[in-house]
Amino acid sequence: MSSRHRLAEFLDRPRTRNVITAVILFNAVILGLETIDPVMRVAGGLIATLDRICLAFFALEISAKLYAHRLRFFRSGWNVFDFVIVGIALIPAGQTFGVLRALRILRLLRVVSVTPNLRRVVEGLLTALPGMGSVFALMALIFYVASVMATKLFGESFPDWFGTLGASAYSLFQIMTLESWSMGIVRPVMDVHPQAWMFFVPFILITTFAVMNLVVGLIVNSMQDAHAEETNAATEDYRHEVVARLDAIERHLRERG
Repeated sequence: MSSRHRLAEFLDRPRTRNVITAVILFNAVILGLETIDPVMRVAGGLIATLDRICLAFFALEISAKLYAHRLRFFRSGWNVFDFVIVGIALIPAGQTFGVLRALRILRLLRVVSVTPNLRRVVEGLLTALPGMGSVFALMALIFYVASVMATKLFGESFPDWFGTLGASAYSLFQIMTLESWSMGIVRPVMDVHPQAWMFFVPFILITTFAVMNLVVGLIVNSMQDAHAEETNAATEDYRHEVVARLDAIERHLRERG
């Protein structure tokens, strides 16, 4: 077994992933402490040193993966994600790249790449995007029609909420999220237009309870599909491993016989 293969197996061990996750979470705490002035006045030097140690650990991890997998490292989108996050952190935070210091907290997102359950959630979300695009297109059409109607119906009486197409769209979005929709917008409108409920109630039923549930359903189905694919892949890998071991045992027995 080559050194690259042994290193790849070591990096894929659950214990190794747990150590990496622990360092990521520890580094997130360190970065949070950097925002607290009293803490930085007392232990600023120590916190900066610990941050550099964490960054060195991440750089060593990425280097080890590059050595173990070579160009195959970049075939995984998660590996590319980790490479970009660590690469951003390694850029000197001078005057030109000072804004990148704020992006160091993105290292916390690496928890997603090293945690299978979180990866499954993100993969399910990404898989659902094509279907969600159709739902969002439907939502945009509904919002456009409703915004035009609301502007014509209520714009003269309530110009701040429905005076323009953009203001109407924003007010309807607030209504869709059910944030202060009744006492904040709808009831004042109904004081002037008593029949306004005939517009707002169907709008809420269609957008909040129908279309948005379609989005949730698409995400759930995509997550289930991603979990099924991951389970099938793990089963197939285990089958290949068992077959390889049986072949090795058979060859060994033949050699002894």
